[in-house]
Amino acid sequence: MEHAAATIDIKDLGTVQRLGYGAMRITGEGVWGEPADHAAAVATVRRAVELGVDFIDTADSYGPDVSERIIAEALHPYPAGLRIATKAGQARPAPHKWVPLGRAEYLRQQVELSLRKLKVEALDLFQLHRIDTKVPVEEQFGTMRALQDEGKVRALGLSQVSVAELKTAAGYFTVASVQNRYNLTDRSSEDVLDYAEANGIAFIPWAPISAGRLAEPGGTVQEAGQRLGATASQVALAWLLQRSPAMLPIPGTSSVRHLEENLGAAALRLDRETFDELDAAGRAEYRRASTQQ
Repeated sequence: MEHAAATIDIKDLGTVQRLGYGAMRITGEGVWGEPADHAAAVATVRRAVELGVDFIDTADSYGPDVSERIIAEALHPYPAGLRIATKAGQARPAPHKWVPLGRAEYLRQQVELSLRKLKVEALDLFQLHRIDTKVPVEEQFGTMRALQDEGKVRALGLSQVSVAELKTAAGYFTVASVQNRYNLTDRSSEDVLDYAEANGIAFIPWAPISAGRLAEPGGTVQEAGQRLGATASQVALAWLLQRSPAMLPIPGTSSVRHLEENLGAAALRLDRETFDELDAAGRAEYRRASTQQ
């Protein structure tokens, strides 16, 4: 099978490597507060860039505020070519708690705060973390377009949305990215991925490594890794990269060792038989899990 392309072009932003870094885990337990090892978090972010990562994804709600501050501490002034994506639209009243909040004044406030924390004049990619069903969608999408028109953000994206919502957003601004949960065993956003690929939208899968039982001893992912001399995480990421040229995985970790392991997936190539075997096993596991819900 054809090798996956190494880079992807993001609308209004430019070209980045197709394996990025997700900075959610450089916070405390429950994505709340400071990390247990601050120095390790800083070192992990720096190492990602040293290894060639040029796309980092974060959010104002990671910590909250902690992830963005650590990224700036680790990397500012930023090296040429590095793009930092952030998100807003979810308030954090407590650990593990997430509350959509999409009022215009809140989104504006959070963009201004992210600009300050990241120490930039414009956000590279600003993504609506969740659509707030209590706020008119035109208020949320209209505010995003206005922020782009004002030069506060370069590119715009959405998170955890449907194809219908992507189409509605396209009436307000150019959708550069969509960030939905997607992995070998969660295919609930298959239609969104297909739409993104057909329309030149970068698809950023969150929870990209999750493979459930397939990664356990005797599982399809684990067995493929043994054959290929790779870890289960590398196999799961390599499958994503070969699944679609629109795919931009952002595996997250607060460990340099795990970071280096994850990024090794960029060099892993799955033959057609292995890819199809993983695909079929993932679909079967997704159907099994869906019937039990």
